[in-house]
Amino acid sequence: MKKTILTFGLISGGIMATMMVITGLIGKNMGFDKAEILGYSTMVLAGIMIFVGVKSYRDNTNGGFITFGKAFKISMLIVVVSSMIYVATWMILFNTIFKDFMEQYGAAMVEKAKASGLGAEQLAAKKEEMLKFKEMYKNPFFRAAITFMEPLPVGVIMSLIASFVLKKKQPSVV
Repeated sequence: MKKTILTFGLISGGIMATMMVITGLIGKNMGFDKAEILGYSTMVLAGIMIFVGVKSYRDNTNGGFITFGKAFKISMLIVVVSSMIYVATWMILFNTIFKDFMEQYGAAMVEKAKASGLGAEQLAAKKEEMLKFKEMYKNPFFRAAITFMEPLPVGVIMSLIASFVLKKKQPSVV
């Protein structure tokens, strides 16, 4: 089981990490909205490794059968490994390519708030919120936790689907 989890977790994490690096190198000017769409699309693509990993374990290690619970456990551990690769990649990129990320992100969020027609008071509150977030984001543990939470919802959803679709009970012995 460990081999399956590590193999498919590393592949999935590698897919997300590679796309993050590519986006960092060539997509700096694409805007946060497009980068977010690309990022979550990549997470879904990388999540296919959850299906492949659970199916591989079921068919090659577990005799062609797996319960929902066992499939969910394996798939979530694949998600954890993959997410750890994602976080490690972001931590490196944040300290190299994206040193000005928080300034750019804060400015983009304030600009988005302006465009939505917020009043002066709400705009000032948004600026204050972004300043507080920027300060919290300086803490590497906070930054890692926030980053870990990005692929997690996608991974949980894909794990639930994979576990439901791939479960296969052993036939009852009569």
